[in-house]
Amino acid sequence: MKPVAIFRHIPIEGPGYFADFLDQHQIPWLLVKIDENEPIPADPTAFSGLVFMGGNMSVNDPLPWIAQSLALIRNAIAADIPVLGHCLGGQLISKALGATISLNPVKEIGWGEVYASDNDSARAWLDGLSQFTSFHWHGETFALPEGATHILKSQYCDNQAYVVGKHLAMQCHVEMTADMVISWCEHGADEIQAAIASPAVQKPADMQVDMSVKLGKLNRVADRLYSRWIKGLSQP
Repeated sequence: MKPVAIFRHIPIEGPGYFADFLDQHQIPWLLVKIDENEPIPADPTAFSGLVFMGGNMSVNDPLPWIAQSLALIRNAIAADIPVLGHCLGGQLISKALGATISLNPVKEIGWGEVYASDNDSARAWLDGLSQFTSFHWHGETFALPEGATHILKSQYCDNQAYVVGKHLAMQCHVEMTADMVISWCEHGADEIQAAIASPAVQKPADMQVDMSVKLGKLNRVADRLYSRWIKGLSQP
């Protein structure tokens, strides 16, 4: 099988549990370090799937790699190569498909409930799960592109995830590990403090309470979503 390409945009937002999942399923993967100026591949068919991780930038920023990423996503979808996006990655997919990215009503940082939509796609991707506690860290949100089916929402963000065929775009972070939570709290301390008045923003200490239990449950949710996604991987 060709490798899955994973695009990292900042050092602390790597593939996390998603890499563990691929390893467990003996699926090869390649990390493309955008933060280290590694080139964005031009041909999506060199990979079985494309995965875009998070980042603290906006897809509306005038960064040279954003236009290249959008073109790669469009070419991948046209070639029937499955695409998966986490937070910024989900926003990249949305923009590539013509949808707008705008400020969310409030910042959402920390643990919070997400709820499945009442449709067949949500039931299929979530294996019947109706709600779960996810991790969040975003100030912007995506609109749904044409042809998308909504599958997740939260109290503070209507569009938490959608699917377009075999492609999955998420606003929430199901890929978290303990090291990632701790690192984000350290690096994002100023952002947390500036937004602490938001009802959807938690203090670092609160985010790390019962973290191993919460992450264990989140890993099981990720297993459902990722298991569905890898069914679409391009075979040799």
